[in-house]
Amino acid sequence: MRGVGVGSGALGSALLEKEAAAAPPAPAIVGPGPVPVTLNLNGKPVKLTIEPRVTLCDALRHHLDITGSKRVCDRGTCGACTVIMNGKTVYSCTVLAIDAEGKNIQTIEGLSTADKLHPVSQSFWDNDAQQCGYCTPGFVMACKGLLDENPNPTPADLHRGLGGNLCRCGTYMGVRKAVAEAAKNMKGAKNG
Repeated sequence: MRGVGVGSGALGSALLEKEAAAAPPAPAIVGPGPVPVTLNLNGKPVKLTIEPRVTLCDALRHHLDITGSKRVCDRGTCGACTVIMNGKTVYSCTVLAIDAEGKNIQTIEGLSTADKLHPVSQSFWDNDAQQCGYCTPGFVMACKGLLDENPNPTPADLHRGLGGNLCRCGTYMGVRKAVAEAAKNMKGAKNG
């Protein structure tokens, strides 16, 4: 019995070595390598070197440590990665970072100053609209984008404008109250 085990083991390893030697070499990597990109992020130019396939969301999170934009669905359906680019809300998971070059990108990190929250962020705080907080940055950016386009939103405008953001905690009523309060406060700040 021992002889059979040793003999077949030696034979088996010889076959494996022969198969490994006959295997074709790994194919060369095809495609472009990392390229330099400059993003205009929260009013400042930021240089990085990334592969052309990197999304804006991943560039922000993994290359620049700007983590407010969350990658959840990675398909442009949940809104957790919402940023404002050239004045329009966009899902950063659907934009390649190289396509964002030369455009003005605003993230939640660029809204507030060190000592004062942006009115939308403050209204989320005041109305307890954040719950677990994971989707909150995307909602705040969607709300800011909505108010930038329409400073006097109706309830229907709020429903439509926030329809692309999902919250598993179900804080939609708090979010609607927050954006309505932010609209009033922002209007008052412009008049005052």
